Amino acid sequence: MEVSQMVTQGMWERDSMLLQLPHFTKELAKRCQENPGKSIETVFDLVEMEDDERRELLQMSDSQLMDIARFCNRFPNIDLTYEVLDGDNVRAGEDVSVHVSLERDLEGRTEVGPVDAPRYPKSKEEGWWLVVGDTKTNQLLAIKRVALQRKSRVKLDFTAPAEPGKKTYTLYFMCDSYLGCDQEYSFTVDVKEAGTMEEDS
Repeated sequence: MEVSQMVTQGMWERDSMLLQLPHFTKELAKRCQENPGKSIETVFDLVEMEDDERRELLQMSDSQLMDIARFCNRFPNIDLTYEVLDGDNVRAGEDVSVHVSLERDLEGRTEVGPVDAPRYPKSKEEGWWLVVGDTKTNQLLAIKRVALQRKSRVKLDFTAPAEPGKKTYTLYFMCDSYLGCDQEYSFTVDVKEAGTMEEDS
């Protein structure tokens, strides 16, 4: 997934995420990182700056600043909420369902449009993956490819482990096109022994 991001943007994961932005050089990215007051390392950091501070830091022409604003407005800003159904009362070996709601802030636009990736040889549409994993055992439990315009609801199912106890899992939301907009969340499932489910009174 991370390789897909790097190939699309034509850069390494170790490079500054700011190099995805138009007119950015390694020197400028370094200057942003060393910005007094607050280190600017992500697209979101740059967006949150005051206009005059940003202008002072970047020292670019108006048309270059417009290109940067256009990129920032198109950069995925997505709200993710999730719910684990009956997460505190799952029987060993049964299915666990995670319901995920995604909502994009389109900044007044009506559609997403192609990915901003000048180093990629052709036009590319943005794609996403939702993944549930167990970082302790390094297991992938559920994965789903998601195409997201404005809103989406996705259901991920995986099987609870055979042994009872509290289990911690990680939900990943990964982009295939941009670096720096992935999200991850931890959640716990309380697995009960098979046959000892608390009866609804």
